[in-house]
Amino acid sequence: MKSELEKLIELQKTDTNIRRLKKSIESAEQRRASLEQEFEQHASSIREIQAKGDAAKEARADLEKQIAENKTYIERADRNLKNAQNQKEYETAMRETDALQKQVSALETQVLEKMTETEEVEKVLEERADEINSLESDRDAALTDFDKELTANREELEAATAKRHEVFITLPPRIASIYNRLAQRSRDGIAVAEVVNSSCSACFMKLRPQMQVELKTSDQIITCESCTRILYISPESSAASQEA
Repeated sequence: MKSELEKLIELQKTDTNIRRLKKSIESAEQRRASLEQEFEQHASSIREIQAKGDAAKEARADLEKQIAENKTYIERADRNLKNAQNQKEYETAMRETDALQKQVSALETQVLEKMTETEEVEKVLEERADEINSLESDRDAALTDFDKELTANREELEAATAKRHEVFITLPPRIASIYNRLAQRSRDGIAVAEVVNSSCSACFMKLRPQMQVELKTSDQIITCESCTRILYISPESSAASQEA
């Protein structure tokens, strides 16, 4: 039959696990939203790159249209130049032709810039092709795994809560009351603290040698002189100490 101290240790471990599970479940909605946002940021960055490429192609098409129109105007100006009847008509046709040619040259430079921009976008998209192709499936898989973990946590919480009740009802009322008071008073819910390196693991206060001896040799309830939590030494720690 388990001693009261063993039951308290088991109860503390169960309560610590329950706190962890509750925290995980309570933050699930926020964590799921963060996970979705992370994938949305990846998708958004890809859409921005694709939109940049589409805009460059559209701008290039518009520039080429302007070039074609200006070349039509140049042909008309050339005809005017050939058919000029006087010096004034000749000079006017020359100025128009020169201005149109300069404009076409500037537009062609812009076309080259848009072609370069399009090539850069296509290169980036090619480098991220694997990411783009698997993004949706990766998102679905990640959310599926998240939902499975959440379901498992809920099931584990239900089992842990039942286990806690089974252990708690076997404690004497006075011990149960002390445990509840210590757990509720503590911010981290720790009422039973393990002794680690001869110190209370909750408040880190060094234990007197006599108290350490009592903890190793007795099943009695012994509390920390600093934080009043119930103390225990794990069998593994005790065995290692004896070997040393």
